Amino acid sequence: MEELNVRISASPHVRSKDTTSDLMFDVIIALMPATVFGIYQFGTHAAILVAVCMITALLSELIFQKLVKKTVTIKDCSALLTGLLLALNLPPELPIWMAILGSVFAIIIVKQLFGGIGQNFMNPALAARCFLLLSFSKQMTQFVYDGVTSATPLARLKMGLPIDMHKIWEMFFGNTGGTIGETSVIALLIGAAYLLIKRVISPKIPLIYIGTFAICIAIYAAVVKDYNVLEFTLAHLCGGGLMLGAWFMATDYVTSPITPWGKVIFGVMLGLLTFVLRIFGSGAEGVSYAIIISNLFVPLIERVTAPKPFGAGADVKKNEEAGKKEKNKAKTNNTEEDKQSDGRKNTDKSNDSGKNVGNSKEKTHFDMKGITKAVIAIFVITLVMGAALGVVYGVTKKPIEDVAAKAKQESYKEVFPEAAEILTPEEGSLDYKQINDLISSFGYPDDTIDEISFAVNEKKEVIGFIVVVTNKNGYGGDIQMVVGISKEEWKLTGLAFLSINETVGLGMKAKEKEFTDQFAGQPVDKFDYTKTGSTSPNVIDAISGATITTSAVVDGVNAAVTISILVLGGDSNE
Repeated sequence: MEELNVRISASPHVRSKDTTSDLMFDVIIALMPATVFGIYQFGTHAAILVAVCMITALLSELIFQKLVKKTVTIKDCSALLTGLLLALNLPPELPIWMAILGSVFAIIIVKQLFGGIGQNFMNPALAARCFLLLSFSKQMTQFVYDGVTSATPLARLKMGLPIDMHKIWEMFFGNTGGTIGETSVIALLIGAAYLLIKRVISPKIPLIYIGTFAICIAIYAAVVKDYNVLEFTLAHLCGGGLMLGAWFMATDYVTSPITPWGKVIFGVMLGLLTFVLRIFGSGAEGVSYAIIISNLFVPLIERVTAPKPFGAGADVKKNEEAGKKEKNKAKTNNTEEDKQSDGRKNTDKSNDSGKNVGNSKEKTHFDMKGITKAVIAIFVITLVMGAALGVVYGVTKKPIEDVAAKAKQESYKEVFPEAAEILTPEEGSLDYKQINDLISSFGYPDDTIDEISFAVNEKKEVIGFIVVVTNKNGYGGDIQMVVGISKEEWKLTGLAFLSINETVGLGMKAKEKEFTDQFAGQPVDKFDYTKTGSTSPNVIDAISGATITTSAVVDGVNAAVTISILVLGGDSNE
């Protein structure tokens, strides 16, 4: 008899020839158009950031696995991909050490500490980006294009500034500011097409994500704001990291659902969260937070949408039919003994049938125990992440505060050089809420008085005041300035800035002495500005091409002047 050569193996019995490294390498290839364009667009520093992130991610994984004596997995290319994705989500001028910190956080904290590839609970690159955003918000929101720091198209939309079709075409091709890899929609779509052709990803999640978001944006534009629906929707689709997130990060195998209906729920959740965060959140972008928040819900989504196993429920039907046959058989028996015997059989079989039915119902019943475990796991993960962020915040808080305090003292000396010492009242001694309510009632609702200090001479006599004021109407956001006011002559002694993020070459000229010196030595009075040349002491020459910045600075100075007149005892010349 001929012997059969049968090979026995564990499931799965149907295997793909594609390996993890093949899939990762395909995604890296797909990201090359956006990477090359980003380097071409933003220059050498962008190229350095890409290289640094990829190398740091690779070394972090290698060193960590060596230290904990785990199998080294750097050949699967997943660390390289994480580093590349993180780099493409960074501003082109970010300090290199911050990029290194982000890469280490992505690999060690988010990936390796939770078991390595296949075990991470959220996208490591996006988790690292959000970590950097929370830790270094100023550096992570400064975008340079063509040598000029300016607001991104999404930031302009957030401020209510219009974007026409010409600007939308620039956003589509990538001729605008943003992170290294997000600006060129066409480059990202070329990469997405490659992944779809190679069947590395399914189009379901990206299309549902983008579609849900587009519908919400269109409804908002038409119903709430009465904007041009087409232009507003296209601008949001082409702006920010939507395309990068939808095609390359929301489709991550580990952190996205695998069930058909799970993909639908996941895509809808992503679209809704991105809409809410972009429109109603404090920042202009929302993709990163939308994806990592949705990643946390993937275990619950998969548990709820898990398909019914093949053949489930068949045992119930079989037992019911067996029960009916036994009952019919019992009716044909003539003797009481046979009836009793059959009755016992029927009873036993009915009990068995009941048990089977009960077991089947148990299998199909909503698994509250499993859901409870998943919720606890998410809570623990969130707790660990919060603790990690707290540690970083604790380490960096004191140095950051020291730098800020030093910069503030230098600004104080700059605006009031005659002062021997600057004294700041104890916290709570001045009611800033009442002060700002007063400022608002006098026509400065967009200005906030942050601090009032006293300039004293060597005899500890008050010779003037220093007012820290913030105006929120700058072109690039809030402008925080320091205004010095002399008590003896009731004149401005100087103007300096603690925080200003205006366009380089335009609004940033506000920091130059040619502009700030116009305020020094002027009487305490209401200031104005002109574009045609100043003809009186309290009229300032506007910065050419930066009227918005000029107006914000003048309003801030006027708010400080108003405080000196109303609260500190200054005299107006009006």
